[in-house]
Amino acid sequence: MRPPEHPPEHAPGHLPQSYPATPPEHPPEPGQSSALSRRAFLASSAALAAGHVLFGSGLAKAAEVKKESGPWKGPVIGFTKPFAHLSFEETADLVAEVGWDGVDCAVRGKVTHIQPERVEEDLPKMVEALKKRGKEVTMITTDITRLSPQAEKVLRTMAALGVRKYRLGFEHYSKTEHPSKKLAELAPALKDLAAFNKELGIQGGYQNHSGESYVGAPLWDIWTLVKDLDPAALGVCFDIGHATLEGGLSWPIQTRLMQPHFTAVFCKDFYWEKTPKGWAPIWCNLGEGMVRKSFFDSLKTTDFRGPICQHHEYKTLGKGPEMLANLQKDLAALRQFLA
Repeated sequence: MRPPEHPPEHAPGHLPQSYPATPPEHPPEPGQSSALSRRAFLASSAALAAGHVLFGSGLAKAAEVKKESGPWKGPVIGFTKPFAHLSFEETADLVAEVGWDGVDCAVRGKVTHIQPERVEEDLPKMVEALKKRGKEVTMITTDITRLSPQAEKVLRTMAALGVRKYRLGFEHYSKTEHPSKKLAELAPALKDLAAFNKELGIQGGYQNHSGESYVGAPLWDIWTLVKDLDPAALGVCFDIGHATLEGGLSWPIQTRLMQPHFTAVFCKDFYWEKTPKGWAPIWCNLGEGMVRKSFFDSLKTTDFRGPICQHHEYKTLGKGPEMLANLQKDLAALRQFLA
């Protein structure tokens, strides 16, 4: 069931551009003192902060943020997963034709442009192919969740080429063990990665996903892992599509929680459809599903400067000219969201 093109003000997943403020105290009746009580003053102050800022790292920043902002000026890139079968030169041509500023290049074991063991040979070729078209490898996607000789080779190679951001791999919860055991196991590994990233001058990000087994699906679990780490070394690749899918009506809370730790923002869209096996999320073109423009309006009021990376998971993406048309359509929709 696709959402309406112009959802009602309080439709599921929809928020106005600013959060509704806490209802103010009733105004004083004629003849009463107009001075606010301490309690009313504090409530009104909190309401104003909530009404003008969707997310931020503190009240000091809130005072600096304007409710309205201009068009997004940061980099917009695409994830290479849908066209991983193309050569480096073909990929660079496609990126230029779509209109992205660069790519998130897959450097991992499956559905990839570059196998990790060939990173030293192949990543420079991708960087050079894009550079010739005025584009860049803005970040890479990896399978890395812990330090290892292979992980160190990948990270040292990207750093030497001037690529400063990467996405970590995924971790999964066991169905037979308490989730806290996985988090306790993962925390020291991420701390070690953050220290190594800082040494190389690069930044890692853990992506939130959706699904019953993914570490990061609830988002609060990622927060417990990264809250004490320097976000300049390791933070979150925030996926608004997965956050909306898992968060339902509460995705703005998770967004505010994670915003100080954003290293990149991933965007894709979906709607719910009733199937013979029950309700299921169906990935679709950006702007045709549940992801709201209000997220991007508010993102522009923060100190996040990119990149925003487009993902394309829908089955109707197609190949060749059809794929190009869909990629361009999604970029146009994102540009409208960011205007």
